[in-house]
Amino acid sequence: MTRNRLLLVQTGTPPAAIREEHGDLPHWFRTLLAPWQAQLTAVRVFEDEPLPAPDRQTVAVLTGSWAMVSDRQAWSERTADWIRQAVAIGMPLFGVCYGHQLMAHALGGEVAYHPAGRESGSKTIALSPWGVDDPLLSGLPATFPAHLSHLQTVTRLPEGATVLAASSHDPHQIVRYGPQAVSTQFHPEFTAPIARSLIRYREAVLQAEGIDPQQLHDEVQESPQAAAILTRFVSDFLTPDAPGH
Repeated sequence: MTRNRLLLVQTGTPPAAIREEHGDLPHWFRTLLAPWQAQLTAVRVFEDEPLPAPDRQTVAVLTGSWAMVSDRQAWSERTADWIRQAVAIGMPLFGVCYGHQLMAHALGGEVAYHPAGRESGSKTIALSPWGVDDPLLSGLPATFPAHLSHLQTVTRLPEGATVLAASSHDPHQIVRYGPQAVSTQFHPEFTAPIARSLIRYREAVLQAEGIDPQQLHDEVQESPQAAAILTRFVSDFLTPDAPGH
């Protein structure tokens, strides 16, 4: 099937200080997904912009957010309904952080605050035996760094979901729900400068939680393998538009 559209389901926007330095979420994703920039449209669902009806000609990416899935805000629950419809028709979906948790919630899993608190900075992701065998992750090392920034977590997976990777803090770092639906708790779209800026922005909060922000800052590294997972997913389903089209 020929697909020619890339839909960014934007579930939030960074604080003003982060936007001033790095731009808004669509810019982060457009930078990573540069070959498909011309095909990318962002819908700000957190501001009640309506999503188009799910269709199999579109690839959708659900972003991270500063909201919490467990709050079940009206826009978020509407997006969860949309996710269920999209999965039912076989529309390719990739969820990131909030998008990861919202996909799990929409498909019958549970999301809550992580009992061990926040996971932030560059952390090691380890593939599960299922991840090693998954075509999307083919050729990746058994462990690789990824950028994380979350308080909530998937506490129970939907029925039939498969864990492809974990970290020492969170057992559900990459989840596959079906042939065309995958999500990551980590952020493939973060660069090291974005990750460091977020740590600086939250310095006081991190200190109050007993986390050393300077150590997190010093440990940040680039995460090309994590970024490649999203670009691979999109490339599996979407051919870049030719120049001039």
